[in-house]
Amino acid sequence: MKHAIRAERMFDGERECGGAPLVVIADGKIVDVDLSGARPSADLPVTDLGDVTLLPGLVDSHVHLGFDPAGVAVDLQHDAEDVMLERMRANAVEALRAGITTVRDLGDRSYLTLRVRDAGPEVLVAGPPVTTTGGHCWFLGGEADGLDGVRAAVTERVERGVDVVKIMATGGSVTPGSSPFHQQYTTEELRAGVEIAHAAGIPVAVHAHGASGIAAAVEAGVDSIEHGFFLAPGGPVVDWATVETLVRKEIYVSTTTARRPSGEPMAPVSVKVRENFARMRELGVRLVCSSDAGVGPFKRFDSLPHGIVEFGELLGFGTAGALASATSVAANACGIGKRKGRIAPGYDADLLAVAGNPLTDLKALLDVRAVFRGGERV
Repeated sequence: MKHAIRAERMFDGERECGGAPLVVIADGKIVDVDLSGARPSADLPVTDLGDVTLLPGLVDSHVHLGFDPAGVAVDLQHDAEDVMLERMRANAVEALRAGITTVRDLGDRSYLTLRVRDAGPEVLVAGPPVTTTGGHCWFLGGEADGLDGVRAAVTERVERGVDVVKIMATGGSVTPGSSPFHQQYTTEELRAGVEIAHAAGIPVAVHAHGASGIAAAVEAGVDSIEHGFFLAPGGPVVDWATVETLVRKEIYVSTTTARRPSGEPMAPVSVKVRENFARMRELGVRLVCSSDAGVGPFKRFDSLPHGIVEFGELLGFGTAGALASATSVAANACGIGKRKGRIAPGYDADLLAVAGNPLTDLKALLDVRAVFRGGERV
């Protein structure tokens, strides 16, 4: 049955729309958006949310539902499956309550995320990330070495029905003995994985911190760089030639910078990373606001709205650009831009209503008044 939602104003994923917009929904999809302000027909049930702004449900393109933000990542290898599944569902609910209606899980254990696709938000699944023996996040079970190993690992994920393939091009900070500065896979190995995934119509997201790993991933033709900090032992050192290639190849960079405020001054490395992202934005890099939720105490699953505020205030996006970075742009980065991230006919009726107007003050995102998933209020 058709029903509708009315709000004082709306951000449709790209721009602001005033005039008391009316969003008409049927079977979980948006079927019409009326911006005329006209009275709807008497037989159409309408939920009038009043003085709120209606937005597309937020898309967090980088989370780890199985992680405990208060725990130690390497200890996940010892958790029982039922413990992991319960945590995943609880973390998914926390995200949904913050208005995050789609999450892309970029690293689980034993493909458990395939079993929580009904946990609340839509969950896009990568399974265990592909990594070298003893490499970053080896404890999730995705170790694979050499061309044949990478090919076999990506083929397995395709056959399992994942939504995205995750490969660790460099080491990372949450794995003892791993270095974020150092490259784990060659360009040829990364390209071998990309070719198999793309032949199956599946995008490839690559974890890369150091410059050489980022350059190799870009050359291999991946769809998104996760982090992209250009970390080096003395602090971030950006290879601007690689950045130019990112722009030319239209590869997304999922920044993973969203976090709850800690109350402490931002570390110098973090400040520099954000300054570099601001410059990358000016050069035309497609930046996506994402959280890496689960990897630390300030990386809870409701962190994404705080990152959107930061995109507007520190990275120079402005309010509309910041909102798009976690709606329409994030959906495009995840390969679901034809059905998520917009309020338009034919799109999923995943909606967020917040008090006030985030187009004048992004902190309005923190005052959630309603969340709809597939047209149903949650």
